[in-house]
Amino acid sequence: MNSYEIQKYGGPEGLKVVDRSLPDPGDHEVAVRLKAASLNYRDLIVLRGQYNRRPIQGRVPLSDGAGQVIGVGSAVTKFKLGDRVAGCFFQGWSAGRFKAEMHRTALGGAIDGVLAEEAIFREEGLVHVPEIYSFEEGATLPCAAVTAWQSLIVRGQLAPGEAVLLLGTGGVSIFGLQIAKSVGAKAIITSSSNEKLERARELGADAVINYKTTPEWGQAAANLAGNGVDHVVEVGGAGTFTQSVRACACGGKIGLIGILSGRGAETDIFPIVAKSATVFGIYVGSREMFEGLNRALEQSKIRPVIDKVFSFESAPEAYAYMAAGSHFGKVVIRIGE
Repeated sequence: MNSYEIQKYGGPEGLKVVDRSLPDPGDHEVAVRLKAASLNYRDLIVLRGQYNRRPIQGRVPLSDGAGQVIGVGSAVTKFKLGDRVAGCFFQGWSAGRFKAEMHRTALGGAIDGVLAEEAIFREEGLVHVPEIYSFEEGATLPCAAVTAWQSLIVRGQLAPGEAVLLLGTGGVSIFGLQIAKSVGAKAIITSSSNEKLERARELGADAVINYKTTPEWGQAAANLAGNGVDHVVEVGGAGTFTQSVRACACGGKIGLIGILSGRGAETDIFPIVAKSATVFGIYVGSREMFEGLNRALEQSKIRPVIDKVFSFESAPEAYAYMAAGSHFGKVVIRIGE
């Protein structure tokens, strides 16, 4: 079967298609014929060699994929041939508290990912794709949707009427917008593109801020919410954190997720104390969280927002498109027919 490997770290030119043989699934493993995969910002960092301390040549990239079961191990009870499934970002985090050793089970990073025609997963590292979704839609869920779900619902305990600030219009933020509106919360979203902000309004955003024309967007968000926002889905990192704290209400919560604007910077931490704010790190989520998300998605009929779908042969172009930052929602690669 055909599979992409990262044979040289740096850019999309380092991705090469190779012919790999798929082993038979072990007792507690499931073989899946992949139909679609999606990209996250993390995948760009992996390709640049900035994710693992010792990047492994020949790693199969991407964490997010969906497909159909073609083989099951002798002890598998949760899945059968033909089931429509999606892989969990962490193959070793079923439920409960995150543990350090789970880092070694992250698809497309510590272990081979899903940019291939077929793959083997742990039984506990799969979920059923909601019936209302195509494979392309199912492939958008494992990282971005679960991340937004954990930040707002699992850890954030978002309640109707509360205000949420979402940074940008990438996958996590757009899922965050949809989740926030589905529970009756107020959603405020930022972008440097007025066109994207208009699209966000069409998805239900209550207020929008162009952060290029409004450099003090944190205070602007606080004003729009009244007395500050109750939740911030912080995907920017070092370059946006100070503004996110300014946006936060007293007693508000900040889910620290991404590093789109950098990893390290000096910042005044006292406002966090003065506001009695809660800042927590979010690293995707467990299989249990993924299943809870899927139940909510089916109930609310939320449809993932897919910006563009690329063919398997055009995967390097999908990376380049993602890196350009012009997408709204998710970038997907269709695998096979």
